Parts: sequence; structure tokens; C-alpha cells
Amino acid sequence: MKTARRYNNVFDALYDIFDNDAWMSRSTGAAIPPINIIDSEEQYELEFAVPGMSKEDFCIQIDTNDNLVVTTEKSTQLAEGKRYLRQSFRSSAFRQSIVMPEDVDRNKIKARVENGILYIVLPKLKPEVVKPEVRTIGIA
Repeated sequence: MKTARRYNNVFDALYDIFDNDAWMSRSTGAAIPPINIIDSEEQYELEFAVPGMSKEDFCIQIDTNDNLVVTTEKSTQLAEGKRYLRQSFRSSAFRQSIVMPEDVDRNKIKARVENGILYIVLPKLKPEVVKPEVRTIGIA
């Protein structure tokens, strides 16, 4: 029996994905791309290895449970006049759901695909600095 672990934030749990499936669920598709998760002061960065994919192949959404959901489905057409002895990459699909931390600014999430990597940037909310207010306290 595994003991429960405490994490500083949601993404710390991802390093322990095989011990704690509640943080990230992977489903549909035989080939789930490898993912890097980077935590900096200003943002979280997700990097998915997706060779051969373009931005049109992806759908990135925030679902009703406030999870970041990345899905893709790509099919390659068979070339006419070619006799395939083996075809291993005609289609690929995956769906990956990630629980987002509360400190993510959901209105500023950005994504791009470059050199076979899908980059998703989750900016962190700026902590609100409350300036002390000068007040005079009445004496009763």
C-alpha cells in the first residue's frame, strides 16, 4: 500500500505520475506524447513532444471541471499508387487532461507549435499587494 504524499503545488505531483493518477489522466490513443512541465516564478510551461503535428491538429480547452484538456486526432492519407508493406503512423490521437493550479490566469493561457513541440504557457496570477492604509483610531 502506498502512503499519501504532500505536494507544494499540482505540478509537483506530476513528477510522481505513476504513483498518483489523480493529478493527470491520460486516455484515448496508443501514443501519449512525452511531456515536460516547468515551474517558474511567472508561469508554468508545458512542452509536449508531437513530431509531425501542426497547430490545426490540436484542440486545447478548459473543461467544466477546470482541467486543461489537450486533444489531437490526425490521419494521414494513403498515397495512391504506392503499395505499403507496413504503415505504422496513418493516424494518431490522444487526450490528456491536467488539473490546473488555482494560481493560473485562465484568461492569458497561450499555446504554439514549433519544431515538433507543443508549448502551452500558463501564466501565474500576480499576488495582490495590499498597501497598509493609514487610519486614525478613535478613543472611546
